Amino acid sequence: MRNLVAFLLALTLFALIHEGAHVATAIVFDEYESFHVRNYGLEVTFKTPVEMRSGFEWALISGISNLLTTSLGYYFYAIRRRFENSSRAIIVGLGYWLTILFLILDPLNLSIGLIIYGGDATGIAVGLNVSRWLVQGIFLAIFLINREIVARNVLPDFGVRANHPMFRPWLPLRGQPFE
Repeated sequence: MRNLVAFLLALTLFALIHEGAHVATAIVFDEYESFHVRNYGLEVTFKTPVEMRSGFEWALISGISNLLTTSLGYYFYAIRRRFENSSRAIIVGLGYWLTILFLILDPLNLSIGLIIYGGDATGIAVGLNVSRWLVQGIFLAIFLINREIVARNVLPDFGVRANHPMFRPWLPLRGQPFE
């Protein structure tokens, strides 16, 4: 039960930080219109319709939240020993889920989510005047690197063992045989 509470708390923090960064950046550029709680999650709406968006500010409005959450994922990864050494199980679980969710969710969202439901990658591509495929490719690479970090370091550090290929390292380390 504590692990479920830790997961839900970490997921809530992720959503609030991610969407909050969209709100804060949109306010700076006078693009914030409203905030909604939908059946599928939280959503920020902007003043300018999607088809009329252009300019670097859209790269910032769309991308700052992803940069912030992924950076926090690296921060949580760097301090993970503080979480795992806690005597409180909820802190250990929270550190575990914060690290995984913040490292994985936005790179996954920007690389694969665009295919399913659209999202921030289009705004980044429009703002940078680049192909959305380039944005997707970069974030797919980041997702794969972060997945390897989680499989190789985070899961074992928190005592998690898994045989499923998604949760095992894919790349051998130099001098070590591939499992």
